[in-house]
Formats: sequence, C-alpha cells, structure tokens
Amino acid sequence: MRQVITASELFGGLPPEHLDEIEKIAIRKEYKRGDTIFFEGDPGIGFYMVIAGKVKIFKMSFSGKEQILHIFGPGEPFGEVPVFHNQPFPANATALEKTSLLFFPRKDFVELVHAMPSLVMNMLAVLSMRLRTFATQIENLSLKEVPERLAGYLLYLAEEQGNTEKVELQISKGQLASLLGTIPETLSRIFARMSDEGLIHVEGKNISLRNLKGLEEKI
Repeated sequence: MRQVITASELFGGLPPEHLDEIEKIAIRKEYKRGDTIFFEGDPGIGFYMVIAGKVKIFKMSFSGKEQILHIFGPGEPFGEVPVFHNQPFPANATALEKTSLLFFPRKDFVELVHAMPSLVMNMLAVLSMRLRTFATQIENLSLKEVPERLAGYLLYLAEEQGNTEKVELQISKGQLASLLGTIPETLSRIFARMSDEGLIHVEGKNISLRNLKGLEEKI
C-alpha cells in the first residue's frame, strides 16, 4: 500500500509523516472483473487509487451505447473531483480485470488537505493534467475522423510505453473502439487499412509501428 501511495503523482514528494497520515485513512478494496465500483449519480463519498488492475470510466446513452472516457491503471487516482464539491459521481466505474484499489473517504481526506497545504498543489497538478487529457479527447471525438484518432492513440501509447517501434494494447479492441468513439467493425477496417498502407503491423494486442512519420501525418 505504502509503495503505491509514495509512487503516485498525487502524493509524490510529500514528507514521510504526511504519507503516514494518508496511509492511515486509506481503505483497501478488491474487485473482480466486471464488478461495478460506482454508478453515475452515486454519492461522491470519496475517491480511489488503483493498486493493481484496470478501471474503466464510462458514460451510457439512453440507447445503451457506451462511451469510455478513460482507463486508469496502477498508481492513478480517479473519482477525486467529488472530494472538492461534494457532488455525485458524474460517470460509471467498472473493473476491467481483477483489481485492487485504495479508497480515501471524503471527510477524512478533506481534514488532511486542511493540515497539508502541499497536498492541495499536488491535487491541482493532477486535476490540471486530467483536464488537459479530456480536452484532447473532446477535440479528437468532435473534430477528427476515426483514423486520425487511432493514429493519435498509437503515438500516445508509444510515448507512454517508451517504445517507438512496438506498443501493446492494454485493453480489448472493443474497448478501444468505445474509447475512440466508434464501433469494433469500423476499427477493424481501419487497422487493416493502416496495415495495408505499411504504417503498422498487428499481431493480437501487439502493434508494430512501421512508419512513425506516416502516423504523425495522419493526425
């Protein structure tokens, strides 16, 4: 637990005595694949941080169409906005695989924030990065076609994974389609087209990036 807290961007750089207090209020929770963590509209009684596994944040339309907003992995917090404004969760959260989480109750965490001004700066930094990510996603979904979105996502994975030759999809292609605002059939056709163009080579979840410049030109 302590290692995850110390390594996270949210709590990074805090002195050991502050980390001790944060660890005291953290509650470990376990979820199986497909388990719901919270529903849109549930009271925002606290926020979470991933220890292990993956969590999908998504919205559902009235027609049942799913739009994935983000997928969080180890060390990443989510659901933290209600900590500040005490409002319901604005989206749904589900475990994509066996997942371990830390839960930070709102009341206890707010008390820590008052006692640790440096924690506020960390939270503002994380929320600013989150806002930038969502702004980019909105731009992609509203202004770019699906091939551009996919090319941008593959380049994002290359940067995140530190490998400009090959990336590994951390989610299923169906989930990736939802994240990119399309359907699996369309995504499969675009993967095939990019392969025919010599931009990528797909082997399951492993994607070789054969022409970075070509991918960059697509976005």
